[in-house]
Amino acid sequence: MKVKIVNKSSYPSPSYATEMSAGMDLKADISEPVVLGPLGRAIVPTGISIALPEGYEAQVRPRSGLAAKHGITVLNTPGTVDADYRGEIKVILVNISDTPFTVNPGERIAQMVVARHEHIEWEEVEVLDGTARGEGGFGSTGR
Repeated sequence: MKVKIVNKSSYPSPSYATEMSAGMDLKADISEPVVLGPLGRAIVPTGISIALPEGYEAQVRPRSGLAAKHGITVLNTPGTVDADYRGEIKVILVNISDTPFTVNPGERIAQMVVARHEHIEWEEVEVLDGTARGEGGFGSTGR
């Protein structure tokens, strides 16, 4: 699938790291480092805009290395880029650690996964079909 991209950043367009990667890394298109203090957050620009086809979305997700090593994650994970949005993709980063973290220009800050989605129509009913799980909620399948 071809997707149009406008890349006004100082870096190459996002690409897949391996042949079977689901996501592409997004880089911080900033001119100076941004320090995220403990529990701090910032909206970090990427310098890219895309035009997805109807029926697709781009999901902006955390990078596992930043989360595991530094406590840096995407605040509204996954962030959704709708097919009709044409503005710059920006990432809301949050530092959930107790140590300041510096985001440097060009740093890989998140990953983007393009996924198909469907629109639904509600069919209002009085009762839902039964299943083995039923109304079992949080933690109910781990017993």
